[in-house]
Amino acid sequence: MRFGIKLTPDSLLLAIGERDEILGSYFPIRVVHPCFVACSRFHSIHRNAFGATDILFKIFGTGPTLLRLLVSVSPCLLVSLSVASTLLLVSAILPGSTLGVLGSGQLGRMFAIAARQMGYRVHTFSPDTDTPTGQVADKEFAGSYDDLGAVRDFARGVSVVTFEFENVPAATAQAAAECAPVRPSGAILHVTQHRIREKTFLLQHGFPVTPFRAVRSLEDLRDAAAELGLPAVLKTASFGYDGKGQATVRSLQEAESVWNCGPAERIYEAFVDFDREVSVVAARGIDGSFAHWGVIQNTHENHILSLSVSPADVPPDVEREAIAIARGILEQLEVVGALCVEFFLTKSGKLLVNELAPRPHNSGHLTIDAHVTSQFEQQLRAVCGLPLGSTHRHRPAAMANLLGDLWSAGEPNWPAALALPDLKLHLYGKSEPRPGRKMGHLTALAETAHEARRNVLSARESMIRKS
Repeated sequence: MRFGIKLTPDSLLLAIGERDEILGSYFPIRVVHPCFVACSRFHSIHRNAFGATDILFKIFGTGPTLLRLLVSVSPCLLVSLSVASTLLLVSAILPGSTLGVLGSGQLGRMFAIAARQMGYRVHTFSPDTDTPTGQVADKEFAGSYDDLGAVRDFARGVSVVTFEFENVPAATAQAAAECAPVRPSGAILHVTQHRIREKTFLLQHGFPVTPFRAVRSLEDLRDAAAELGLPAVLKTASFGYDGKGQATVRSLQEAESVWNCGPAERIYEAFVDFDREVSVVAARGIDGSFAHWGVIQNTHENHILSLSVSPADVPPDVEREAIAIARGILEQLEVVGALCVEFFLTKSGKLLVNELAPRPHNSGHLTIDAHVTSQFEQQLRAVCGLPLGSTHRHRPAAMANLLGDLWSAGEPNWPAALALPDLKLHLYGKSEPRPGRKMGHLTALAETAHEARRNVLSARESMIRKS
């Protein structure tokens, strides 16, 4: 039996088998500590890359790697591993390294601020300049996501690539992954940036979802309406967020009218008369460790998040179930980074997964001021292979989004809002306020969630200039 070793920018490949070439598929080993790791359990065995008796491992991480294996092959050509002495050394990506962000909005900005605070350098790549992320990054790369050569050049200059929104094309993530580790992986992007793939994944893995049907023709639409009924929600299959690309339809005629506006692929979801909307923002480390910030209660206006309150006003059993579902989803997807699970809580107390966001989330912005470790620092810790931080809550909190509408009567009254105690203002560096555009947010801390909610709404209301 022969073996082969091949170095790539982010990994070491070890092949054991009957051929010299390193070909075919490979799978990551699960590690249990980010810096110097004693690995006692392998994630996957690939029996057919070279033939039935061959194994191919991919070990993620940079730095020196040592792997000692005891391999035995049974007469029936099934491979068994006896991990009598297995030691895997993986270097974490330490402060002073350069991190890459695909995307350049406010989520990337807050990630970059957390990274700079911990001594990292940050590069950002997007089609725009003078962006919220670029304003605080060390270097801003402006280029099309379809310019894969530029993406590769960007990735060669960083130690790891992450993203701040899920509509980065899959080919872009794949090109970056040729030159640096991408966390979360492009495979997760592929699932979560397409609503039909996302809902199908959730359904196939036993997670509770709203009843849905894929719609690729007018006949599909009519069949879906007959099976799931009306009213319903008709959404574009891809590239939708903050209510974009979705409409509530109350008649077949209305549904057909929406369909005729394009695009050619949509998802038809049964209407849920929910009691409230909640979310769980969570993170998963490279070693499989898991952290969360509890259940957050959300209020939307015109499909855009307006208010988030933590902790949510839900029974303890609902809280436990929501966290368990979130953990299961992150584990099934093998997330390394942050991910938010958005839920409907029905009037009967049932949780239904509405959407996934494989990144920090708007409802988690309050973690910056209310928790020991924010969602942005946690994303950094996860993608860099560092231990996850404590998510202990200092006090209950509420977050209110500041949309461009607040500027309609002139510059908001900042002093009025900031006169309120225990309130934090976060602005995103966007120069042009437009209706519905997220310009910043307020976070209020208080002794109770109800008081925090009241204070943050009062602060936002005080900012409106009276004409």
